[in-house]
Amino acid sequence: MNDSVSVRRERRKAGRTGCAVEATLSVIGGIWKPVILFHLLDGKLRFNALCRLVEAATPRMMTLQLRELEADGIVSRIVYPEVPPKVEYELTDLGRSLAPVLLSMRDWGERIQVADGGPELTVRCASSSTPSSKATAR
Repeated sequence: MNDSVSVRRERRKAGRTGCAVEATLSVIGGIWKPVILFHLLDGKLRFNALCRLVEAATPRMMTLQLRELEADGIVSRIVYPEVPPKVEYELTDLGRSLAPVLLSMRDWGERIQVADGGPELTVRCASSSTPSSKATAR
């Protein structure tokens, strides 16, 4: 059973500047959306699994972010008719097309953290879909 958003809203436009970067950020911008999308690069995840991976975000915030991503056609929500309810999230084709962007963001973030002389990372972003040796968890 798939009770995902049946009518997709009109995708947000780059209304202020007309710039394509603005259009991208209007869909994936913010603190939590890129992190959620990055974790979904590895495949389907249940809601609670996503919450465990993004501990700093409240369940309410995760729900809101996932709904927006679903409405923008980036994530699909699959509801299985069982008790207790089972809900999984996965990237759509459009969402999977963001993989190079997300991986580049991760790599750039790691470089800037090192350049800033920040504290050693206690958690590294990991995705099995990346060949990077830096993707191993510590």
